[in-house]
Amino acid sequence: MAARNIKLLDSVQAHIVATPGVAHGRPRIAGHRIRVQDVAVWYESMGMTPDEMADQFGLTLGEVHAALAYYFDHRQEIQRDIERDHKLAESLRIRPTIT
Repeated sequence: MAARNIKLLDSVQAHIVATPGVAHGRPRIAGHRIRVQDVAVWYESMGMTPDEMADQFGLTLGEVHAALAYYFDHRQEIQRDIERDHKLAESLRIRPTIT
């Protein structure tokens, strides 16, 4: 049974990477610029199914499910990243323009 658990863990790790300088070093789907937090937002806030995400963004179901598994295992970290991005976007939206 332990060998099977290792293979399952390897499967998730094979799909999720974090590379400095790519997507701000945040966890993303390998071979794509789609971050785990993007998948989490599509799933939780927008109600997209894994099948819809796979079809719309050219992903495999394995990649989508690996991203969701990573999200649920690192929920606090990913939620912090989402909140940080929302605050940044809001600060850019309300910043007066200089003419």
